Amino acid sequence: MTLPDSPLLFLAIVAFVSLSGVIMPGPVFAATVAKGYGDLKAGLKIAAGHAVIEVPLIAAIFLGFDTVLNDRYVFAVVGIVGGLLLFYMGAEMVRSREKLVRGKTEMKYSSFTAGILTTIANPYFLLWWATVGAALITGAVQFGLIMLPVFAIVHISCDFGWDHFVSVTVFKSKGLWSERRHHYLFVISGIIMLFFAVYFIASSVLGLF
Repeated sequence: MTLPDSPLLFLAIVAFVSLSGVIMPGPVFAATVAKGYGDLKAGLKIAAGHAVIEVPLIAAIFLGFDTVLNDRYVFAVVGIVGGLLLFYMGAEMVRSREKLVRGKTEMKYSSFTAGILTTIANPYFLLWWATVGAALITGAVQFGLIMLPVFAIVHISCDFGWDHFVSVTVFKSKGLWSERRHHYLFVISGIIMLFFAVYFIASSVLGLF
């Protein structure tokens, strides 16, 4: 890849590319919205769970693991298993929406766990790191090995910043909503997960042929 001469400009590009991916609706976003309903700091916890997967993955790609992630069979296995996991999470969210709104129950997984599960369940997360992410990692180390952890910090900070913003917004604005809209929150979040579950499974199966 063609690099800017300035490491600061490179990090600005990293932040822009990272944010463009972070703000796209997906399983992590849906979990952040749902968990943010009852926890002001849910976004930070979800981002921490996401980082638990992402930091070792960055190191693995630096060591050449991206070739494995590009394998269509690996993609298919992750997509099918991850899709089934997301389907369960989405269906449970929709099914339990009334109890969740009234505070009579909580989702069976913590915000931190939700960050881990929605991350590993997304095969396109791995594909992004095997392609765009790998290119950014290659670009980072051309400024020196010290740039790799700096790159990781900038990228992960984007996750923490956006997820925290989402959960705080949901938590602080929930008092302005009617109970019906609270139901819609969990239904829409669940449907987003169900949509990606079906999409991941279908695209993984089709990718094998």
